[in-house]
Amino acid sequence: MQQVMPRKKTPTSADESNQFTETRRDFLKQSSLLTAIALTPASVIKAADEKWDQKFAGIFEKVSLHLEVNGTKHDFLLDPRVTLLDLLREELHLTGTKKGCDRGQCGACTVHVNGMRVNSCLSLAVTNEGKKITTIEGLANGKTLHPMQEAFIKHDGFQCGYCTSGQIMSAVACIKEGHAGSEDEIREFMSGNICRCGAYPNIVNAIKEVKEGGLS
Repeated sequence: MQQVMPRKKTPTSADESNQFTETRRDFLKQSSLLTAIALTPASVIKAADEKWDQKFAGIFEKVSLHLEVNGTKHDFLLDPRVTLLDLLREELHLTGTKKGCDRGQCGACTVHVNGMRVNSCLSLAVTNEGKKITTIEGLANGKTLHPMQEAFIKHDGFQCGYCTSGQIMSAVACIKEGHAGSEDEIREFMSGNICRCGAYPNIVNAIKEVKEGGLS
C-alpha cells in the first residue's frame, strides 16, 4: 500500500499578517518600556529601590485625631484608613471590644459613640473627631459592675463569652433608646448582635430585669 505523506500547510496572507501584527506589538511594548526606563531619572529609580515612596507616604498621609475614650482624652496621628475598632484594640489595647466578622454583621465590636451604639469595625476612626467613646472597659464604675453586666452574670447571658461585650453594650443602648418594652421588641432591636452559642433567652431575661428595675 502506498503511504501518502501529509502535505505541509502553505501559509496564507492572513497568517503572515497576524504574525507580523503580533511581532510589531511585542516590539512596541519592549521599546516603550526601554524608553520609559531610559527617561526615568536615576534618583527616582534609587528612591523606588529603597522604597522611599512608601516611607514618605507613611508620613504625609497621617492625620491627627482627638478622642475621649472612657473618660480619658487621647491625641493620635494615624493612617486615615484605620477603623475605630483597630484604634481601640491596637493603639489603646482595649481588647474587650472584639473583632468578629469585621463587616458589621455580628455586633461583637459594638461601642457607644456619644451615647449611640456603633459597629466600630465599620467606623473610620477619623470620622469620630472630638467624640466620646465608651467601650466595655468603661461601662463599670471602678470595681462596681454596671447593672447590665451583673444581670448577664446572674442570668448566664453568655457561654464562650466572645460576643458578650458587644451584647452588653447593645443591651444598654437598647434600653436607653426605648426599645425594651417587650420580649419581641428586645429581640428585634438586639438582632444585630449574634450569639453563636444560642444564649438569646438568657440575654433577653437580663435586659428585661435591668429595664424593669430601672437600673440602666
